[in-house]
Amino acid sequence: MTDTLRPVETAAAPPDVPAPAAPVESRTLKRSIGVVGGTLLTLSCVTPASTLFVVVPDLFGSLGTATALTIAIGSLLCVAVAFCYSELGTLVPSAGGEYAMVSTMAGRLAGWLVFVLSLLVVMIVPPVIAMGTADYLEPVLHLDPSLAGAGVMLLATLAGLLDLRANAWITGVFLVLEVIAAAVVAVLGFAHAERGPGSLVSMEVGGAGGGADPVTAMLVVSGLAIALFITQGFSTAVYLSEELENPRRNVARTVLATLVISTVIILVPVVAITFGASDLAALTGGDIGAMVTAWSNSAVGTFVSLCVALAIVNAGIVMVIQNSRVLFASARDKAWPAPVNGLFARLGRFGSPWVATLAVGVPGAALCYVNLDTLYGVTGVSVTAMYLLVAVAALLSRRGAHRHAHAWRMPLWPVVPVLLIAVLAYVLTQQEASHLLLTGSIAAVATLYWALYLRPRRDTRWLVTVPQDVREPAGP
Repeated sequence: MTDTLRPVETAAAPPDVPAPAAPVESRTLKRSIGVVGGTLLTLSCVTPASTLFVVVPDLFGSLGTATALTIAIGSLLCVAVAFCYSELGTLVPSAGGEYAMVSTMAGRLAGWLVFVLSLLVVMIVPPVIAMGTADYLEPVLHLDPSLAGAGVMLLATLAGLLDLRANAWITGVFLVLEVIAAAVVAVLGFAHAERGPGSLVSMEVGGAGGGADPVTAMLVVSGLAIALFITQGFSTAVYLSEELENPRRNVARTVLATLVISTVIILVPVVAITFGASDLAALTGGDIGAMVTAWSNSAVGTFVSLCVALAIVNAGIVMVIQNSRVLFASARDKAWPAPVNGLFARLGRFGSPWVATLAVGVPGAALCYVNLDTLYGVTGVSVTAMYLLVAVAALLSRRGAHRHAHAWRMPLWPVVPVLLIAVLAYVLTQQEASHLLLTGSIAAVATLYWALYLRPRRDTRWLVTVPQDVREPAGP
């Protein structure tokens, strides 16, 4: 027999946690995807091919042969992040993602700040990635990066208006092409190996004079700031938790499966590139496309570049889907004045929040014309701070009635969230002061909005909810 769970907000909680008795919008998203569909969508948000061809070359430039080792360590730390998301995502399966989880565990103000940070991320990251399309279309078409990025954002917005099941198949096809591109790089790299497994721990990077410089342990630690986020897209699974069938079981499965698969897709080609680069200077240069062409021919290099361009389009589609769910959930939870809530909570004929989708996609196209360094900096600070607050929420996830709630539970609690808090706090201290100041100013304005508008209306605004249709699996 299957029983219906009450929302986790009914559990005993601190005074500032949203009260369950207040009336809220009853609209919910349609549960239409299982673990496979959710994993395809989430993997597409990780964009392993885009990460391999865009982010990893920067690591090769600073870490050389230690790049694979650094990514492997970062992936292990991401396991701690995945554990936090899995436990909180099954306790609070809401399209609000991080903000719903943190609000429930740590109070509404903390949840509101997480929402603002996540909103910054969801508005900035898609256009940043979309602008990379022009580089990989270069073999067949010359485009201005901003124009290409804006086009990708508008295309992703149109796709985001469709039914989620249809998008799972669209992104699944693109994901296959991503994996093929990564596999081609891996096969060619291993087939043209110039060095053996010992090179993975040789800790060398190309020097200015053509020689080899040592990679210190501190450089590896600094590189973790990038490596930590190489596979971070697995967090998309919690945004889809309202549309996953049997979320109490499938959220954790989707999060953890995505982390493992994406790590393999990225790490194996990185090892192959380390083995196959003609010399240390070529490896440090990080021009993977040139390496592929040298290992094969220009046709193969063009094919790989086009696959990466499709991967970026794929990422744009999934991110618009994810990000529109954040706005939809915030409107349902009454974060805004009534007219705005009504607009963002509207569902279209395909069951998608169409106004929220447009509100994410169209400004994203405009952001393609903003300075990239600023976008990168604000994103780095926002993601780090958001993960830090999620880890704090995970540390608080077993208080009171939450201790006995039916949910996936991480091993080694509370060591895992404590370790994660320490690591992310260090990463945050390494960001540029200007980016910290800009992001902090936005958070300060958000806090004023909370103090002057949301808190005085605590009975009618910012009522974080969990869908009523969440069900436990049948007992023994």
